[in-house]
Amino acid sequence: PRQPGWRRHLQAVALILALTFLVVALARPAREEKVPRERATVVLAIDTSLSMEATDVEPDRIRAAQAAAKEFLDVVPEKINVGLVSFNGAAQVLVPPTTDRLAVANAIDSLELAERTAIGEAIFTSLDAVKLAPKAEDEDEAVPARIVLLSDGETTVGRPNVLAAREAARQEVPVSTIAFGTPDGIIEITDPATGETSIQPVAVDAAALAEIADITGGTAFEADTSEDLREVYDDIGSSVGFVIEFREIMAWFVGVALLFLFASSLMSLAWFSRLP
Repeated sequence: PRQPGWRRHLQAVALILALTFLVVALARPAREEKVPRERATVVLAIDTSLSMEATDVEPDRIRAAQAAAKEFLDVVPEKINVGLVSFNGAAQVLVPPTTDRLAVANAIDSLELAERTAIGEAIFTSLDAVKLAPKAEDEDEAVPARIVLLSDGETTVGRPNVLAAREAARQEVPVSTIAFGTPDGIIEITDPATGETSIQPVAVDAAALAEIADITGGTAFEADTSEDLREVYDDIGSSVGFVIEFREIMAWFVGVALLFLFASSLMSLAWFSRLP
């Protein structure tokens, strides 16, 4: 009689694969997935000191920062509250944490520059802004929050950076810092009394900003161009907007096992007129 030859091996291989996938499914395999946060708050703190007029970043530091900050709003999931704090010699909450992206974008467009830099005060004000985030009626615990602070200078007034960073660490609010600009940045200062103009260098104090991030458990970034700044905001948006969770994929293995079992049964019926 004619022998089935290689066909009997193919049917057996399909059956063995079906059993293998079923065994793996019993182990309840899982994989990592990025899941959007349902409840979180991000406060953007943007430096509006006069040094942001420097043109070492095209078209200048402040306009590049405004454009990147508005793009950041598109990266963060819609359900996350975003607030805006502006700081120069003083810090103020321009927009409390909200899901209204248009309100935040309009406030970013309206940023105005002034003298001096108070990074420590910006952190304290941002912590106050976090407390203004809306909560659900049945929500007792504080929602997760993060401060994203962009600056191009060093603190000249207000409370020290370290004091503010320690308070943020105590409240478990990480501060991610962005040192924006180049070491060659300069601005023109006009003396109102004499009308004379002088050139003042405005180099970035990246070390001071990195110390803040280190104390609070945040991440320190440096951006020399507007494109670098966009990439930084994309990176931050991905980290604060999503959490990594393990999702079971047992159903996938069961499905593949059934396919191999069905194929094995069809081959057995077609070639040997019996079920495996």
